[in-house]
Amino acid sequence: MTDLKLVAFDAEDLNVISAHVQDAVLQVGDMAYLPSAHRFAAIVNRFDWAKATGCYGEVGLERRRTAVRFERVLEAKCQGLDLKAKKQCLELLAIKFDEVDPPGGYVTLFFAGGPAVRLKVECIEAEMRDLGAAWTARRKPEHPDVETV
Repeated sequence: MTDLKLVAFDAEDLNVISAHVQDAVLQVGDMAYLPSAHRFAAIVNRFDWAKATGCYGEVGLERRRTAVRFERVLEAKCQGLDLKAKKQCLELLAIKFDEVDPPGGYVTLFFAGGPAVRLKVECIEAEMRDLGAAWTARRKPEHPDVETV
């Protein structure tokens, strides 16, 4: 499998990136907002769900070092994160877009346990890019079943 590179210019594209980075782990210090460049970037260790489910013909548990970046970012706000705790580990659950003033709106990165990063964007311009070789993951991330009432 070659390194994966995806770009997003609309909410549907961003949903594809979100699916590929679901359960990625990172540290708070692996995220950066560069206001003068209107860019937010993060380096994550993503779980390769496509390989784990046999989409490539073989099954295996792997993680890959991956860069995720957003351009045209006007503002970044954090909820439930101590930005000074650079070594704090986070698990990325999803990336969502809420259109407010088309084509602009808010991109939100949701983390396990409640923390979030919300980016005010002019429009969606994002990229996810694998940075190198994969390594064997110790376990497959688990999601508790959601009970319906």
